[in-house]
Amino acid sequence: MSAKFSAPKGTYDLLPPRSEDFRRVAEALSAPARRAGYGYAQTPTFEDTALFERGVGESTDVVSKEMYTFLDKGGRSLTLRPEGTAGIVRAIVEHGLLGGQLPVKLWYTGPNFRYERPQSGRYRQHVQVGVEAVGVDDPDLDAEVVVLADTGYRSLGLSAYTLQLTSLGCAACRPAYRVLLVAFLEGLDLDADTRRRAAINPLRVLDDKRPEVAAQLAGAPLPPDHLCAACTAHFADVRAALDLLGTAYELAPRLVRGLDYYTRTTFEFVHHGLGAQASIGGGGRYDGLIEAIGGPPTPGVGFGLGVDRTMLAAAVEGLVVSPRQRVEVYGVPLGEAAKRRLLVLVDELRRAGVAADLAYGTRRLKGAMKAADRSGARLALVLGDRELEEGAVQVKDLSSGDQTSLALDDAVASLVGRLAETSMEETR
Repeated sequence: MSAKFSAPKGTYDLLPPRSEDFRRVAEALSAPARRAGYGYAQTPTFEDTALFERGVGESTDVVSKEMYTFLDKGGRSLTLRPEGTAGIVRAIVEHGLLGGQLPVKLWYTGPNFRYERPQSGRYRQHVQVGVEAVGVDDPDLDAEVVVLADTGYRSLGLSAYTLQLTSLGCAACRPAYRVLLVAFLEGLDLDADTRRRAAINPLRVLDDKRPEVAAQLAGAPLPPDHLCAACTAHFADVRAALDLLGTAYELAPRLVRGLDYYTRTTFEFVHHGLGAQASIGGGGRYDGLIEAIGGPPTPGVGFGLGVDRTMLAAAVEGLVVSPRQRVEVYGVPLGEAAKRRLLVLVDELRRAGVAADLAYGTRRLKGAMKAADRSGARLALVLGDRELEEGAVQVKDLSSGDQTSLALDDAVASLVGRLAETSMEETR
């Protein structure tokens, strides 16, 4: 007996109708960026391992525990991308985009890979929609990026979430803050692994969710309280722009996202119905990242929004993100001659922009009509020998049950007009 295979642990298959929801969510999250002039980018699924070690940060769980790293046949160390930003900024530098119009504004979508414990909404392969705006240090650009993400969520009908916002400071003020935080952490009862992470980047400890660690951090110095004058002004301008644009947010001085490259503006969208794994997306400014991977000192800001987690949030709120209708018209032939004629008619409808399908095989009328119902079509076209002789086709409204007759020669134009009229009535 042959082996029975399953999808690898921590991954999933996307099939209708869930795949339609998935596609709709990804399109909704990327649509605001497309309208704002962001161009589409696509980078390799795997990169040199050093890109992520330098860019994402050695102290992160992503680099130290979660990356899928392997040697290729040439002995090179490669890693399946655990996040999207590092690859995008590498491509920006490699292809000389910084010498053109600034900021470079790109959006992208695709899978990321992290070896972590699978649980609800957290997978070893997950899909994000991201944007990056590189080459300009402007607080209003930070606000634009935040608003694009918020607009994407709102367009799906999501409302039970909070935008958390903070500033992590810059290369000028972070060193002095680091000294204060290290001194504070030295007095805590921390395990060896946590002290190792703290030695590389003490901010990582502020992100520790374990109760025994979180309880000791109650009096820890926080980044927003130790910003330099330039970072204070920058953060004030970001908040002013968000206020001007009507985007609600909550100040979160303890917010530290799971990647080391963030500077200044940092944000996260937290959904109230998802329990402990509440983040549905986030991002921030990363002014030192491009320099860290060998490029010139260049500011940048962006986000990554989880498509998988957004779908979970939509389900919690009871939202229907895409209609269950795969086609608008479904052909039901009664006999071989009718099938040949409907084959042509369905093709003509598709060329006219109408989603149409046909009952293939040798189904009888009852089975074909059940298939029409399951397709979600609005209209069924029933054609038999008698209709062929009369040069007509029967059109059945699958919602009301009403049935009318159309001349075969005029069927395409008539159906296109009828469907357009129905769509206009539904949008009124």
